[in-house]
Amino acid sequence: MARFCPLFSGSSGNSYYIGSADHGVLIDAGKNAKQITEALNRCEIPVSAIEAIFVTHEHSDHVSGLRVFASRHKIPVYASTGTMLALEEQGILNGKFPAFALSEEGMECAGMYIKPFPIPHDCAEGYGYRLMTSDGRGVSVATDLGYMSAEVREAVTGSDLLVLESNHDIGMLRTGPYPYALKQRILSGIGHLSNLSCAEELCRFVQTGSTRFWLAHLSQENNTPELAYQTSLCSLKMAGMKENLDFQLFVAPRVNETGKVMVF
Repeated sequence: MARFCPLFSGSSGNSYYIGSADHGVLIDAGKNAKQITEALNRCEIPVSAIEAIFVTHEHSDHVSGLRVFASRHKIPVYASTGTMLALEEQGILNGKFPAFALSEEGMECAGMYIKPFPIPHDCAEGYGYRLMTSDGRGVSVATDLGYMSAEVREAVTGSDLLVLESNHDIGMLRTGPYPYALKQRILSGIGHLSNLSCAEELCRFVQTGSTRFWLAHLSQENNTPELAYQTSLCSLKMAGMKENLDFQLFVAPRVNETGKVMVF
């Protein structure tokens, strides 16, 4: 059985475990090593289960714990060539753990096939990831999207479980305290996906076979879990789709305090 565990999700840190009970990978390590270890313990996932860390991009909310956690446990790290160069410039690649550039062809790891896809974001060379588990389940992680590009849409279509960014409510962002330049960056084609854009995409993904959705990377200042959830739920219901029949919808927690794991 495949397991998905959102350890952290949001503007303050991101990390997801995907795999089985004893073999899997992390997507990102955006909290410190102690916090990641504690979150894994709450989810009853031993650190020894982690066979690799796949990095989406070099921003701090995705890599702040990477150097210490990977060094401490000698865990291989994979990312795009551009991200690897950015991590080296930041001093994260310290030579104490294996680090490899990952081509878009992907690779086998922890009994899964992991294939990256490019994401439109203001970073060196960002990747999202689609993982095919040993029992044929498809899991995709697509966050930090300025918009839903054709490449992202094609890559994640048909996933059994989709982690999709629902970063901000446009109204909250526009009237909120952020500086004008930051607001424009978030709203741009290399920024973040809004609740409304996410909701519109979910309807298409249900129609192409996806049934489990986790709304992710919510802004603490410009969103709320309930608002993100209701925006997507209303869109799905208006399209004639029924919750817990046609789809399941969840919001990835900022911190997984309860040890929630989805087994599917």
